[in-house]
Amino acid sequence: MTALTASRFALWHLEHEARGLLSRLGRVRSFALQETMVPAASLTVEAQSAIERFLTGGRRALRRQVRRFLAWIATPEARAAAPAEAQRRFTLLRLRFNVVLSHFDIFSEALSQRSEAENGVWLAGLDVAARDALELPGVMEAPPVVCYLARGPGAAIRRARTRLPGGAQNPVAIIRMPRERMVGSGIASSLVHEVGHQGAALLDLVASLRAAMPAPAGAWSWWRLWISEIVADLWSVARLGAASTVGLIGVVSLPSPFVFRITPDDPHPPPYLRVKLSAAVGEALYPHPQWRRLVAMWESFYDVARLPPHQRAVYAELEASLPAFVAFLVGHRPPRLGGPSLGEALPGRERHPARLAEAFASWQERPALLRRAAPTLAFAGLGQARLDGLLEPEDEGDLVASLLRHWAWRATVDVSEVCAAMRRPAAAASPPRLPRLPRLTVVPRLAANHGT
Repeated sequence: MTALTASRFALWHLEHEARGLLSRLGRVRSFALQETMVPAASLTVEAQSAIERFLTGGRRALRRQVRRFLAWIATPEARAAAPAEAQRRFTLLRLRFNVVLSHFDIFSEALSQRSEAENGVWLAGLDVAARDALELPGVMEAPPVVCYLARGPGAAIRRARTRLPGGAQNPVAIIRMPRERMVGSGIASSLVHEVGHQGAALLDLVASLRAAMPAPAGAWSWWRLWISEIVADLWSVARLGAASTVGLIGVVSLPSPFVFRITPDDPHPPPYLRVKLSAAVGEALYPHPQWRRLVAMWESFYDVARLPPHQRAVYAELEASLPAFVAFLVGHRPPRLGGPSLGEALPGRERHPARLAEAFASWQERPALLRRAAPTLAFAGLGQARLDGLLEPEDEGDLVASLLRHWAWRATVDVSEVCAAMRRPAAAASPPRLPRLPRLTVVPRLAANHGT
């Protein structure tokens, strides 16, 4: 070793460093080989395939780069070059290696929770609900969705097709859910709001809405600033009805200074106005007296009259413009929808409070119908029943937990049956016979109507 020149010693050192990097890269295994979870807690086949293809592609590309570096080290060109050039090339490889590991860690955080008892299955059920909330048949192709839990009161999304560290595109939508929202219909409000961000991106709603807005003056300058969060709230109300607004109230019920605070660089409307906007959108999509009752309750919690005069004036201007803004919002016709307005494309007639009440009554008579309902419809119906005083919070939590387990189980059985059918000989193929659905563990108690 002492006989080596300084330059040859540098190349020898960097060669060994590169070989060590290659060895460590080989120890980064596929999630399919190391995660322990029950089948019902696993990701959808589409999501798992997209993640594995993405991560495997990154590792293969890096492995090729390392091998090219090792081949270069052995050439006369490398021996003739300054050691700084070899160090520069290796440093770029090591930075790329750290990017590959950061990609792995992004998904590992989400997947490791699938091994947690009960939580893993609930998360798989949320994946199914999120996919249902995102779908607009015939309009856009929904990407795979993966949910996980985190501390804190707020949810967040890392949207599919956005840039990850290093510049690569994220293959799936990753939604972070607050643990404090598990388990009840309130979690649906947070979930579908984040789904709304993904839907808005796929339909380019923020850009099209801003382009169609009046000149940014007065209250409209604030609506322009907040439009990305407002669109996500619109998506949530359209899919969940009053369950969205009630869930929002649960999230933004904070001390008064935070509820009324308006920050110029915050894309969220202040909570006081955000709840009123949610109810106004609900009234526009699903007219019913319940929205005014929710607003009256919210105003009883937070009295705008107690604010300083200049702050009251700002809120007075914003509230005066609220009807015109909501009409603009639900009447907007984004180019990517091909004609329908947001108020026509996003809502469903079955989300009207009267229709949800009818659905809940039928679920009480025949609980199996609840299991067959679309996840967002089930969330909307249970949330409406609780608002109407027909469902106790304890029963609601039990029902939602049971539904999450059922959706995860159903998705697993469906995939298993499809795969089994594909393996059967053509002559023996027949429509799959699915096992009987598990019975819900709780039948909601019919309570006295609490004046709603």
